[in-house]
Amino acid sequence: MPKRAFLTGVTGQDGSFLAELLLKKGYEVYGLIRRKSVENYDNIQAILPRITLIEGDLTDQISLNKAVKKVVPDEVYNLGALSFVGTSWTQPIQMTETTGMGALRLLEATKEYTPKAKFYQASSSEVFGNTPHAPQDENTPFRPVSPYGIAKVYAYWMTVNYREAYGMFCSNGILFNHESERRGFEFVTRKITDGVARIKYGLSKELRIGNLDAKRDWGYAPEYVEGMWIMLQHKNPDDFVLGTGETHSVREFAQEAFRLAGIDKWEKYIVIDKRYIRPAEVPHLIANTSKAQKVLGWKAKTTFKQLVKKMLDYDMKRIESLKKNS
Repeated sequence: MPKRAFLTGVTGQDGSFLAELLLKKGYEVYGLIRRKSVENYDNIQAILPRITLIEGDLTDQISLNKAVKKVVPDEVYNLGALSFVGTSWTQPIQMTETTGMGALRLLEATKEYTPKAKFYQASSSEVFGNTPHAPQDENTPFRPVSPYGIAKVYAYWMTVNYREAYGMFCSNGILFNHESERRGFEFVTRKITDGVARIKYGLSKELRIGNLDAKRDWGYAPEYVEGMWIMLQHKNPDDFVLGTGETHSVREFAQEAFRLAGIDKWEKYIVIDKRYIRPAEVPHLIANTSKAQKVLGWKAKTTFKQLVKKMLDYDMKRIESLKKNS
């Protein structure tokens, strides 16, 4: 019989890439979706006939119980969250309920109805926050500086707790920033590539952005979801940092995108908008992935410049098509 995987966040960037990967490996894939007035299945449109969607919500224990009981999965991947850090400042309670408590609810549903299932919790480099230690690895103390980061810390430790208290196979993936053509437009990387494409084709004259000096460790999302799967195939449950081991600023990302688009004097198109400045900024994140490389054999392959090019090429084609059809 094929393995069954249950995913939260299946319509998002990571969820859609992971669903595709699991289908290629012969899994039956089940995805949790929230009922919304406007559905957005763009990321999973190509695989919709091959996966099963189940209604539920990370804030609703009963719906999670029903979903897990119905599926009886072999692997559970909790990728669902309010994933945009900026939102956590305006919706801290909802962020905590979904991103923090949601993980606990799913852990509890898994324990009750399929305790032998392997559980993956999507943690984040935001748990490190304003740490003075660099690079960051599995032993770096957490120092979150946003409601999002704090919720992720809670989810991380609950995952560890269920592993230790109940003997469940629960692993945390502390993933540093990973981007792709499927990244939401509210994220700075996609905001840049979309904005540059619009400027290139005359649909916009400026790119509004926040802190140009923030530095991140940026990788390519499809490689990271493969890392998630590898974690659950490992003999023992454990926690792993995934990243590239390189850090680049938002300024560098914008500069490279404008360069690739053939737009000179890129600075004149940038408008620093205070709306996008966070109350507390994470200044510098960079991953030490030596454990993942040694234990899992996982290593990021796509370079920073290759990542920017992939995203920009996609948005250039999309905006070109949009302009032709307008």
